[in-house]
Amino acid sequence: MLENIKAVIFDLDGTLVDSMWVWRDIDINYLQDKGSDILIEDLESEIEGMSFTETAMYFKEKFNIEDSVEDIKEEWNRLAFEYYSKKILLKDGAREFIKYLKQNDIKLGIGTSNSRELAEAVLLSNGILDYFDTFITSCEAGKGKPNPDVFLKAAKNLDVKPEECIVFEDTYAGVLAGVRAGMKVYGVADALSLINKDKISKLVEKYIISYFDLEVLAKEEI
Repeated sequence: MLENIKAVIFDLDGTLVDSMWVWRDIDINYLQDKGSDILIEDLESEIEGMSFTETAMYFKEKFNIEDSVEDIKEEWNRLAFEYYSKKILLKDGAREFIKYLKQNDIKLGIGTSNSRELAEAVLLSNGILDYFDTFITSCEAGKGKPNPDVFLKAAKNLDVKPEECIVFEDTYAGVLAGVRAGMKVYGVADALSLINKDKISKLVEKYIISYFDLEVLAKEEI
């Protein structure tokens, strides 16, 4: 899988860390506090792939929230920080795969729709922040997924060509972003994206349940 590959870029939530359940709870509680009732499944499909800023703008307009976009983002960071700094864990086999890549001189990047504050907190709490050579948020890239900008910017920072990269993603929007960036894409199963498993499977090199499903880990003793 790593033939002619110089870099691997990971999405964060639902791909590298098991965190999507946190946002379901936060979205429900946040909107209830603002006096809005929602169908959470519809909301999740509508905001999939949006950057942190784009999501805040969507919430503000959709639910007529008086707070500024920056205030909404600040409150989300506050509500989620304890989870990201203390409770959220890596996906099965992720640590072993990251170590394997570093041992084999593969550059590592993050391309996430989350905020930098939360993403850095969860990587630090799981002891893997220093493994990554670049770290890009969709807000910094200027566009959310399925636009390819965040992955292309990560590749540029890593000084590699898009075709020399593998992207790992859990959502359909994220997979599309990787494909549109011209990168090889692997799908990662997550409970909230299983509804799109068939669509994702048609676009990716392989759809994995665990990173231990990857051939390189199956053959190695890490």
